[in-house]
Amino acid sequence: MIPELTMSNFIILIISIILVLSIIGVQFTNRINAPSLIFFIALGMIAGGETLNLVEFNNPELAQLLGMMALVVILFEGGIKTNWHTIRPVAIPAVSLATFGVLMTSFILGIAAKILFDFTWPEALLMGALVGSTDAAAVFAMLSGKNITSRLESTLEGESGANDPMALFLTTTLIAFVGGQGSGFFSLVGQFVLQMGGGLLIGLGIGWISSKALHRINLASSGLYPLLAFAFAFLAYSTASLLNASGLLAVYVAAMVIGNSGLRERHTILSFNEGFSWIAQIGLFVILGLLVDPADLFSLGIIVQGILLSIILMVVARPIAAFLSVAGMNFSLKEKLFLSWAGLRGAVPIVLALFPFLADLEHSQLYFNIIFFVVLTSTVLQGTTISLTAKKLGLVEGVPSNPLHTTDLLSVGKKELEMAEYEISSQNKVNGKMIKDIAFPERANVTLILREGKTISPNGGIELQAGDVLYVLIPHEELDELEDVLQE
Repeated sequence: MIPELTMSNFIILIISIILVLSIIGVQFTNRINAPSLIFFIALGMIAGGETLNLVEFNNPELAQLLGMMALVVILFEGGIKTNWHTIRPVAIPAVSLATFGVLMTSFILGIAAKILFDFTWPEALLMGALVGSTDAAAVFAMLSGKNITSRLESTLEGESGANDPMALFLTTTLIAFVGGQGSGFFSLVGQFVLQMGGGLLIGLGIGWISSKALHRINLASSGLYPLLAFAFAFLAYSTASLLNASGLLAVYVAAMVIGNSGLRERHTILSFNEGFSWIAQIGLFVILGLLVDPADLFSLGIIVQGILLSIILMVVARPIAAFLSVAGMNFSLKEKLFLSWAGLRGAVPIVLALFPFLADLEHSQLYFNIIFFVVLTSTVLQGTTISLTAKKLGLVEGVPSNPLHTTDLLSVGKKELEMAEYEISSQNKVNGKMIKDIAFPERANVTLILREGKTISPNGGIELQAGDVLYVLIPHEELDELEDVLQE
């Protein structure tokens, strides 16, 4: 057989094995309440480097490109599922944590890095900036299904989705200073305003165009809708980045606009997004794991310095930043403590740690190893104890309302209608009410009730019970109103 063909087949075999093991690993980590990224990174470290040496990968430039593409996918998936009605009440604390919180965390860690390492001030502050932001994928995954109070969950999700632009801005700015190309204070303020303002405007614009296109265009196959949605996501990122605005902010804002509009094929898009996001996470962390040399990462110097920086991050920098960021915003002491502990680090700091390689900075490998170690420490210690911490602080609420699921009626050609599926929980106000007493949207029709495995033909006199699954035929534009009625 042709040697190149054999190598291609071998690579495909390795990728398939990694995917199978990763999916099994997700189930395992869920059972022990640990973040999946630990397993993915471990796979990469075992497959490459000095361990099995099955895959040789040492290309920071390619890793950075793939990393940014994966972050776009992850941010888009998180943003499109973000309910504006849920996030709006906590928008101010979330934005404060995503901007001022990242700045404070980075500054405190920069001071610590100056003490721990033989760095100049710009080099030390760069170390802080690299690990200053929380990670959307890690936060979304670890908060899902934990029944943490909705206010805290929404605040943390909003922060993790919106703080990557700030971390990226600080990283690129400080890299310029380390390389002797930094600009003055007022110039930096101007750049920050232009980047964030530009990212916001471009995100709103492309999000509006995308939502209109996804709602009005009749595509030949339902499978094309999620592909078109992701095409708009990458368009938002690349357009903003090329215009020197924040591409990551543009993606997240565009995703929120799309997700909160009358989205056609919503169920198809969300299902595809979730699967694609998992592929992005697995690929990203495995690739990052391949870049690591375990012998260097777990050397005595890296372990000692990494643990010290991790401790300062978890018990000093993040708590100070969290407390100051939400000061005067009616958060209780217990809520502030939870915000302090739930600042998970993940893919973003490691991807940003590749930037010093691209800039050919002197301490690039040290940056990467230390940040990698800090992320692992944060993930293991904080990620595995989030649920327990919430319970100990009394921040776990009752069973939340179930999400509204929809299916487009393509089989009968009624693209303007959807079949909404909703399971009644004991917390819903509609529990115990008769259908005739519920203020359903004008054109909504309850077509079927599933109760204890049996189907019931609905009429106004039927009383809804916890566990009932409703099937409601409804136009796209009334979905939000139906969700408000059922989930209040």
